[in-house]
Amino acid sequence: MEPVSADGGPLRIGSHTFASRLIVGTGKYADYEMMREALAISATECITVAVRRERLIDAEGKNLLDYIDTDRYTILPNTAGCFAADDAVRVARLGREILSQMGNPGADWVKLEVLGDAKTLLPDPVATLEATEKLVAEGFQVLVYTSDDPVVARRLKEAGATSVMPAGSPIGSGQGVLNPNAIRICLEYLKDGDPDYPVIVDAGVGTASDVTVAMELGADGVLLNTGIAHARDPMRMARAMCLATESGRLAYLAGRIPKKLYATASSPTQGTIAAAQ
Repeated sequence: MEPVSADGGPLRIGSHTFASRLIVGTGKYADYEMMREALAISATECITVAVRRERLIDAEGKNLLDYIDTDRYTILPNTAGCFAADDAVRVARLGREILSQMGNPGADWVKLEVLGDAKTLLPDPVATLEATEKLVAEGFQVLVYTSDDPVVARRLKEAGATSVMPAGSPIGSGQGVLNPNAIRICLEYLKDGDPDYPVIVDAGVGTASDVTVAMELGADGVLLNTGIAHARDPMRMARAMCLATESGRLAYLAGRIPKKLYATASSPTQGTIAAAQ
């Protein structure tokens, strides 16, 4: 019997290909040593890095990039902390410059975040669409963070986004996938006629079951940060998130049984002693 593939093949996002379907952030850890160990345990191959200088260098003057093995990970620069389209575009250009100097293959892409306000950290749909159009025109492969609004998701794909990344719930909230039906519709709209288009659930993951839910809905991958970094034991949680990604993907490919109102016998009724009598 052939061995069962846990993921049904690699994750392809634009020109990048990964065996792991888990993308992990590099922020919010107690220190860079903990971050480095958690990333390794998660088995991720793609990590996000906020490229503003104040986010790269800590209070002790340590540079986050010194703790990242660029032979092991592809860096996905992100525009975290941007609240205007033009600001996000400038930060994306900065990330491309930094990674080009490092020789990292992530220099040609960006995770785009354009937030509406500092309280909710919800995306600004108008500014996000504007920034997507500008960055696509400059040759970026844009992975765009958005809400779970299917219409907005479709507009972003039409604007040329390499991947649309609907939020499961607000950034860092740990609430998991609050509206699975909205995610299902996003998947339907984004994959209509284009089944290989990569859709990544981004934000709000609190524990392994949240990852499994996202993957069982049919998402191609999950991006998370706080769920590992702020767990009581980040190393154990990193391993749990890795396994949840694999099991959720495998369950999606296997196909769950339909939900029914009433019981269905799991044992055959034919050939039993009772039937024989």
